[in-house]
Amino acid sequence: MGTYIVTGGASGIGLAIGQQLRGEGQQVLTLDIREADIIADLSTASGRAVAASEIRSRCADGIAGLVTCAGLGAHIQDRKAITAVNYFGSVDLSEALRDTLAQHRATVLLISSNSAPMPTDPAYVEALLSGDEDSASALAEDMESHQVYCGSKQAVTLWMRRNTPSYAAQGIRLNAIGPGYTRTPLSAAVENDSQYGEAIKHFIESIPIGRPGLPQDIAEAASFLLSEKAAFICGAMLFVDGGHDAMLRPDKF
Repeated sequence: MGTYIVTGGASGIGLAIGQQLRGEGQQVLTLDIREADIIADLSTASGRAVAASEIRSRCADGIAGLVTCAGLGAHIQDRKAITAVNYFGSVDLSEALRDTLAQHRATVLLISSNSAPMPTDPAYVEALLSGDEDSASALAEDMESHQVYCGSKQAVTLWMRRNTPSYAAQGIRLNAIGPGYTRTPLSAAVENDSQYGEAIKHFIESIPIGRPGLPQDIAEAASFLLSEKAAFICGAMLFVDGGHDAMLRPDKF
C-alpha cells in the first residue's frame, strides 16, 4: 500500500492534502518544522538530508507518493529562505528519495503556483536548475521577494518537466499543481500586509470564477493526480486557480 509523504503538512494546503488522503484510507506522514509527524527544516541541506533519512526509516512499507508542499510566500523578506525551501526543499528531497520512489513506482506531486509563468530573473532560474544554491541565493538578495517567489516556482515546474521522461522510465510519475490565490494562514498574512494587502484585494476580485481558492480545492486535485485514475498523466502542470491563468495568458498553454 505504501505511505504518502506531505511536506508542509502542518497547515494550509499541505494540511488539507494530508486530511484528504487520510479520509480516503491512505497512510500519511506529514513533514514540517513543527506540529508534524516528521520534524525537519527544509531550508538547509542538512535539514533536507535529515528529512530524507527519517522518511526512509519511517516508510518500511514503501512510499506511495511524495507531495512537496512546504513553501514560503512572497511576503517573506528572507529571500534566501524562499529560495531554499521552495526549490531545493522540493527538488533535493525528490532526488534523495528517487531510488525508493522507483522501487515502489511512486508518484511525486510538486506544489508550484500560477505565479510560475510571471516575469523573473532568468539567471536566477538557471542557477536553481543547475543546483547552485549559493549562486541562486546571492542573486535572490538583489531581487524583489515576489520575483524570487515566482522564480522558485518557475524553476520547480521546469525541473518537473525536464525530469519527467527519466523519472517515468523508472515508474515514477512527476506532476505539478499551480494553485492560484488560496485562503490559508500564509495568504492571510499577505492579505493583512501593509505593503501587499491592497493589491491582493484587487487580485482576488479579478479571479474569473468569483472567489479565492480554498485548500480543499487543491486537495481534491492532488488526490486525483496521486491516484491510479491519473496513471497516464506525467509532466502535467495543472492550474487550480479559478481561471486566472487562462485570463492572464489566454494564448499560452
